[in-house]
Amino acid sequence: MLLALGGCSSVGSLFGGSKNEPVVDPNLFPGNYKQEVLDTLRTTLVEPSNVRDAFITDPVLAPVGGEQRYIVCVRANSRNAAMQYQGPKDRIGYFYGGHLNQLVAATPEQCARAPYKPFPELERLCATKSCQ
Repeated sequence: MLLALGGCSSVGSLFGGSKNEPVVDPNLFPGNYKQEVLDTLRTTLVEPSNVRDAFITDPVLAPVGGEQRYIVCVRANSRNAAMQYQGPKDRIGYFYGGHLNQLVAATPEQCARAPYKPFPELERLCATKSCQ
């Protein structure tokens, strides 16, 4: 009988109903935002080395789909597959629970008035460990 009752206590955890699950604060400040942006750009840019004119904003809370989330804007001039610079492109990063959730092309309105500051870490970014 005790084994049967003990088994029932774990049923809730199978369906996500455990009381021990940590509650995530969706608006936890992204303390490591620069590194998370760098890690993402290293894998998403066609040629992540030799980026020019790199800028980033500090994280700010902004309305996103009816809720508040931390966002950052990133501006950089990277190269395409033909190794040609494409001109500066703006991207917007969305954070959830203190971590980068999405980094996508920004519309002109999203980052037009962003207070950018230099982002030299992106200009020094390297695609592989061998060029560092």
